[in-house]
Amino acid sequence: MRPVTDAFLRTITGSHTMTARARVVTGFPTGTAPAGTEIPILAGEATLDATADVRSSLDLTTDGTGMWPTVVNDLLGPYGNEIFVERGVDYGNGTTEWCSLGYFRIQAPSQANPPDGPIRIEGKDRMQGIVDARLLAPAQFVSSDTYGDVADALVLEVYPTATIEWDDSSDTIAIDRALICEEQRFAFLDDLVRSLGKIWFWDYRGVLVIRDPANPADPVYEVVAGEGGVLVSASRRLSRVGVYNAVVASGEGTDTTTPARAVAIDNSTESPTYYYGPFGPVPRFYSSPFITNDTQAASAAESTLRQALGLPYNVDFSAIPNPALEPLDPVRIRYASSAGAETHVLESLTVPLTEDEALTASTREQTTVLIGTI
Repeated sequence: MRPVTDAFLRTITGSHTMTARARVVTGFPTGTAPAGTEIPILAGEATLDATADVRSSLDLTTDGTGMWPTVVNDLLGPYGNEIFVERGVDYGNGTTEWCSLGYFRIQAPSQANPPDGPIRIEGKDRMQGIVDARLLAPAQFVSSDTYGDVADALVLEVYPTATIEWDDSSDTIAIDRALICEEQRFAFLDDLVRSLGKIWFWDYRGVLVIRDPANPADPVYEVVAGEGGVLVSASRRLSRVGVYNAVVASGEGTDTTTPARAVAIDNSTESPTYYYGPFGPVPRFYSSPFITNDTQAASAAESTLRQALGLPYNVDFSAIPNPALEPLDPVRIRYASSAGAETHVLESLTVPLTEDEALTASTREQTTVLIGTI
């Protein structure tokens, strides 16, 4: 969850005054206080999705009076300018606490009623630039290069002033074999990150974060119905689609070595997706040239499985908006004051930029299970 004060979290559960603002920025700034040109927000929302290559997207409508871009350096042109978006709480005493939703590159402005009708802007976070920037020629890395070296080379070529933040010292580990990135910059980097059992995304500060997923057993927020709660409505469903209970992770061998390999399974007899139980075996296979030993293969298999484990049970809900929530945040859901609580992991959520809309989210229930290897 993004950092906000306890006062912010208390205030959003009751009657309060929300506010939002958007600034067009240039020059690839980082942080939560970039200089820019503020534009009015007539409508809009930010959508965050843990299952998408580009985690965050923006749909914003602003005043179009004299604003339609006609030349490259116009403010709302799709030529590299970004929109920095925040939602906050006006405390009514002259202070406002803001929560950043991040930076969004302007992708596609459109105007239904020219010349001065509202302009609708589609934006994508900075990962879209990595996806778009396919290599013109292969990039080669030697065995002594580190994971950090590879990430720096491929990211900074696109964004020379970007900040890359690792949560541990994994960036100092050598890749241990010569590798070539042929064309797909994003796919190569995604493979690098996943082989370490990590996730990566551009966060609310405009920083590329590479880290372990949050502990799903440690909820960061409660979505509760009733007086003092934030839950507006909810629906739920059960489905086997997309559920697996084993991961086989493997590397690539050479003429003289066998490929590294490890298998992680849901090994809890109390789990509804127990590998040896009535749910049945449903393995997923993952192969990466970055996996060079069995220990690394086991780490990748266990991390990949841990992110997906849990009941094949999903909840869609709407709630009073908390803009600090992020995909993969564990939350505790309680449908009524007398009901038992369920721990879920957020997979996607949409944060409105106006006061008359609720936050909507989709989750999967996350249970604590025993992961074993075979």
